[in-house]
Amino acid sequence: MAGNSQRRNRRTSNKKGAQVGSGGQRRRGLEGKGPTPPASVRKGHKKNRIANAQAKQAAARRPAPRRGGVKGTSEMVVGRNPVYEALRDGVPATTLYVQQYIENDERVRDALQLAGERGNINLMEAPRPELDRMTNGLNHQGLVLQVPPYEYAHPEDLTAAAYDNGEDPLIVALDGVTDPRNLGAIVRSVSAFGGHGVVVPERRAAGMTAGAWKSSAGTAARTPVSRVTNLTRALEGYQKAGITVVGLAADGEHTVQDLEALGGPVVIVIGSEGKGLGRLVGETCDYLVRIPMPGGAESLNAGVAAGIVLYETARRRA
Repeated sequence: MAGNSQRRNRRTSNKKGAQVGSGGQRRRGLEGKGPTPPASVRKGHKKNRIANAQAKQAAARRPAPRRGGVKGTSEMVVGRNPVYEALRDGVPATTLYVQQYIENDERVRDALQLAGERGNINLMEAPRPELDRMTNGLNHQGLVLQVPPYEYAHPEDLTAAAYDNGEDPLIVALDGVTDPRNLGAIVRSVSAFGGHGVVVPERRAAGMTAGAWKSSAGTAARTPVSRVTNLTRALEGYQKAGITVVGLAADGEHTVQDLEALGGPVVIVIGSEGKGLGRLVGETCDYLVRIPMPGGAESLNAGVAAGIVLYETARRRA
């Protein structure tokens, strides 16, 4: 009945009791959300629908991943930080895949901005299951960058480029160097000291991956890398062309300061930090040289050793 104060749950006072707060939601709602993402990743936009259709078509055409060191395969960089760093460091890329309904945090915005500034990278939105399939279940965090296959040069291209410039060839060959970061660092040193390229074997060796591109600090774009099926035969081919092959070994009979052959056309062969040069490669070399280390260290990182020998070679040529 109206006016019955005995009714259950009837409020008899106008005073409000304690209330639950917003938990900061109102304050966060007033904060800016950064720049507007590209139209191709905004849900409902015409360009977003086109991008989704293109992503599905690309997925249908994409061949199954090949294994066994086959040349001509692309590479996927996954994860927000790795993708951002690859874009920042100039790693070549063809497509940036962005997960649908992804949380638009700072790293995602930065990656989209860098990809947009490059101008030649396709932006594709894809559902999470599709990104899971593309990356074989890796933790991609909603960002996947497709890196195109590296185009390796022919070994003779390296010497031809040197002679075209009126210079003696200066080439570095790697035997058993498996860390892409070392490869990238060596490419950077070759570029810094006026070298004409790097030769790597096809098997049991690092190739020009996204990690190698990053370590090269962009110099991989102008310093060619050649990939050969048999390093010993490639070295013999250089010898027939009149180029001296010098191997770096801890027990070399010469030191880098004393070997005059470094002043002429030369291929410098560097082995892995642990095993050094392989037997056949070592026997093929015209000279074996060592880097004197008064401090008593047994070996140096391959990238560091290459930098030392290249500096001495450049000093002699100057």
